[in-house]
Amino acid sequence: MLVKDVMTRAVKTITMDTRLQEVASLMCLNRFSGLPVVGEDNELLGILAERDVLRYLFPDLRDVMEGTASMDFEAMEDEYKKILSVRAGDLMTKNVLAVSPEIPILKAVSIMARSNFRRIPVADGKKLVGMLSLGDIHRAIFMKNFAGS
Repeated sequence: MLVKDVMTRAVKTITMDTRLQEVASLMCLNRFSGLPVVGEDNELLGILAERDVLRYLFPDLRDVMEGTASMDFEAMEDEYKKILSVRAGDLMTKNVLAVSPEIPILKAVSIMARSNFRRIPVADGKKLVGMLSLGDIHRAIFMKNFAGS
């Protein structure tokens, strides 16, 4: 089976200008752990994951070491409201690893495993065409081997 046979084609995306408030709302209400960031013609520019948002709450390690910032975890939680006006492009991971829709699904699993990803964008060149999750792959293999048995 190829990636294109099992990937999710209807992918919710955001742009670099999408405010974090909308991103957080999409993530929390739809249980997305990350969203692809696209430009014109669905060009894959980056990905914004929950960990990128939460990491932004932490002070720079250099500031902590110099004593100009503290690690007051309770206060950091309260800072969450202040970051909601930040744009996706400011926090997204650039140089995103993606897989081709034409590769075998188990090759995609090996790429995902090496990077410790549970899901990965599927791109045809630079154009986002879908998302692939470990659940998509597991379900496809299960159905191929046990459906109709």
